[in-house]
This record gives sequence, C-alpha cells and structure tokens, in this order.
Amino acid sequence: MRKVTDTLSNWMFQQNWVRIGEFLLLCLIILSTRVVLRVLLNRLETHHGAKRWIHVLKSLVNWGTFYALLVLILAYFSSSKWMFSRLFTIGKAEISPFVVIIAILIISFANRSAVLIKRLMLPNIYERYQFDIGLRYTLDRVVHYSIVVLAVLISLSTVGINLSTLTVFAGVVGVGIGFGMQNIASNFISGLIILFERPIKVGDRVMIKNVVGDVERINMRATIVKTLENEHIIIPNSYFLQEQVVNRSYGDLTLRLTIDIGVSYDADVDEVRDALLTAVSLERTHSPEILQTPQPFVNFQAYGDSSLDFQLFVWISHSTAQIEVSSNLRFRVWHELARRDIEIPFPQRDLHIRSIDDELLTKLRESRQ
Repeated sequence: MRKVTDTLSNWMFQQNWVRIGEFLLLCLIILSTRVVLRVLLNRLETHHGAKRWIHVLKSLVNWGTFYALLVLILAYFSSSKWMFSRLFTIGKAEISPFVVIIAILIISFANRSAVLIKRLMLPNIYERYQFDIGLRYTLDRVVHYSIVVLAVLISLSTVGINLSTLTVFAGVVGVGIGFGMQNIASNFISGLIILFERPIKVGDRVMIKNVVGDVERINMRATIVKTLENEHIIIPNSYFLQEQVVNRSYGDLTLRLTIDIGVSYDADVDEVRDALLTAVSLERTHSPEILQTPQPFVNFQAYGDSSLDFQLFVWISHSTAQIEVSSNLRFRVWHELARRDIEIPFPQRDLHIRSIDDELLTKLRESRQ
C-alpha cells in the first residue's frame, strides 16, 4: 500500500511539472508571436510610412500579448487550489488571486480603451469643431479619468465587494486628508478647477516671477512649465489660484513690444520718428507677426542726461514671437539710424580739476608731516 501511495505521489509531482512546462512553453509562444508581429510592423512602417495606424497596431499587439498571458493563467490554473485561496478579506468578500486577476483585466482594459479613444476618436472631433490645444487636453483628461473611475467601480462590484462597505475606508481617508494631506488635496482640487475654469491651459505662455515659459502639462498635483531656456518648472496647482500669474495667451494673443532708443541731442526728432517707423515697415516684410492694426507708434519719452529718449511701440500677433521680432527690430533700427547719420550716444561724465598754487600745496604737505 505504501508503494502505491509513493507511486501516486511521484506521478502527481511529475504531472505538475509537466503542466508547468506546458504553461511556460505557451508563454514563450505568445511572446515569440509578439516579437514577430512587431518586426513585421516595423518593416511596414519603414516602407509605407503609415505611422499613425502602425502605432495603433503596435499598441494592439502589446495589449493582445498582455491579455493572452492573463487569460492563459486563468485557463491553465483554474482547477488549482491556490487560484481560489483567500489572500485577505474586505467586508464579507474574500479576495483570492482569481479575483485580483479579474480586477486587473477590467481596469487595464478600461485604461487602454481610454488611450485608444483619445488617439483615434477624439482627434476627429477636435478637428471637426476646431478645439484649441488647451480644451483638447482638458477633454482628454476628463474622458480618461471618467473611464478609469467607472472601471474601478465595475471591478469592485464584479469581485463581490459591496461599495457601501467602503464608506468606513472613505472616512479614514477623509481624516487622513484633513490632518496630513491638506497640501495634496488642495493641489488636486486646484488642478480640477484649472482644467474646467481654464485660467491657464496647455500651450499658454505665462510669466511667473519674471520667468517666461509655456504650460506643457497640467497634472493631478502640479503643472509643468517649460521656460524659454528649455528648463522645466514644477509648480503646485494651488499656486495658480492663489498668486498673481501673467498669462500672455489668455483671451487675446496679441502683444505689444516696446523698443527703447536714445539719440543725440543734435538729432532731428521728426527724422528719428520717421526712421523708426521705416524700420518697422521694412521688418514687416520678413516678420508677418508684426500687425498693421494697431499701428506702430513712436513715443517721445524724456529728455535724458545724455540722450533724447524714445520708445517704439509695435504690436505682434502672438507672444511666442516676442524675442525674435524684438531682436530683428533692433537690428533694423540700428541700420536705419546709421544710414541717416543719427548718433546713438553713450553716457558721459566731465571731470573738472581745480588748480592749486604752490604755496597752498606746501602748507598741506607741512601739515601732514
């Protein structure tokens, strides 16, 4: 009898190893199929150039591989005891590996579906109704978060967790937010307000404490601003609702440039004004961002210590061209003033030294000794 028992045990042990070997072989086949499909898609992308659809197909291959592995685990080990053994309990629901895998399937499928909707469906709607980049970003986030939250609720109900049992957990989380997560909660709510009220949006050019940059992303807790020096500033969302922020793209995209010029007192002021307006007219042919309305204006600012001070006001169509247009205008102004022999002076100081007679100088030397 003992020999029969030992034989059955050995046979069952060998059968388990055979099943594990079969499982690993199937996993290897799935992964190899993914590699082959990726290579074929890379070749199609090189020859045909359909990057958008090839990228979607690559994502589908990755999704298929992931889900095939999860389904294989469920199918192959459905009769195993460990698959349905209790890991922990939430309320009256017992959480097992099988329940966890099902929840992962639902949530991951919802998340990937949200990505697919953002890439394929929403861009057509944006182009049809000509939504700006900021509104597109907001709708992308709202759709993604809505689908994921809905998937989480469905997965909890599917695995047998009564949502009413989570009220105690929600109360604990609320106490935690009240005492230790005030800053995080504030930034999260501020991020939602920014997405819906839109005082700033993705693509806006903003100035924060004399630092100019473009809003690149609005995340759940912080906003990423990319400066003109290609540096990234991570700013808490609550900052934009509590502090003063200059948004150069809010409402009206036009911006006024101010070019300061100082000329010699010997210059003809009417000729200076004509030279500055001529410089703007010449530069407009190369810089279409310069607007004709409002018209450029020359402001006689002040009688300076060493020069007559003027300001050239020019309007441009959008703030992103500010640096380039300002530099080009200064080049034009310099050449136009030089062509008309109008001098741009620099500050000068005259030093007057009083002469001292020899007798006084002798007395000063004697007093020092």
